[in-house]
Amino acid sequence: MLDLLGLPPDWSATGHEIDELIGVLHWLMLILFVPWAIYFVYVLVRFRAGANPTATHADAKAKINKYAEVAVVIAEVVILVGFAIPSWAKRVSEFPSEAESNVVHVVAQQFAWNFHYAGPDGVFGSRSPEFVDEVTNPIGLDPGDSVGADDITTINQLYLPVDKQTIFYLSTKDVIHGFSIPYLRVKHDAIPGMTIPLQTTPVQTGDSELGCAQLCGNSHYRMKGYLHILTQDGFDEWLAEQSS
Repeated sequence: MLDLLGLPPDWSATGHEIDELIGVLHWLMLILFVPWAIYFVYVLVRFRAGANPTATHADAKAKINKYAEVAVVIAEVVILVGFAIPSWAKRVSEFPSEAESNVVHVVAQQFAWNFHYAGPDGVFGSRSPEFVDEVTNPIGLDPGDSVGADDITTINQLYLPVDKQTIFYLSTKDVIHGFSIPYLRVKHDAIPGMTIPLQTTPVQTGDSELGCAQLCGNSHYRMKGYLHILTQDGFDEWLAEQSS
């Protein structure tokens, strides 16, 4: 089933879980679609005008509809309580610590992705809208904060180390954007006024694209960036080069 869906390559440690869930959902849709399609054809033939020239106004007496409704409610409760809520709780409770992760602040705007790294000291400098300059300081780094002196910012270029958990802190300067990295199975909305944590662990080096999955304005089509997954040594060299 997964091969037939044409999914992009999976470079994430947990991407297979998402792919398996997508496969299960498609099987469920197929199981639902086939009986309903057969029933639809049956109804078209059974109740065609030629076979039923006179309309019947009596109420239906069959109880199968009530049984079907009860079955659907029970199935939804089982899915919600047995699968959805436990899965969500597991993802939230097992969120990695920053000390063991690579941390990147993602600041979306019309129509670009700004990526903020802490630099060699591992501490992020403060940011404020009053310091925003779209040419020289698009994320508003505080020039008076010495902690941020070695911070690194890139536009549309995301660098990550392989085989290490990454935490994204997702925010936006203007409207809602959709942060989407298909190869890492990462997709979440950047919502004004909120900072949203995401996590992923790349397991393969290489280059790919990332984009915006929400219509965010007249240039939404060109709001894309590039993902570069490096070895840990390569990532450390890149950090050192950028901070110098």
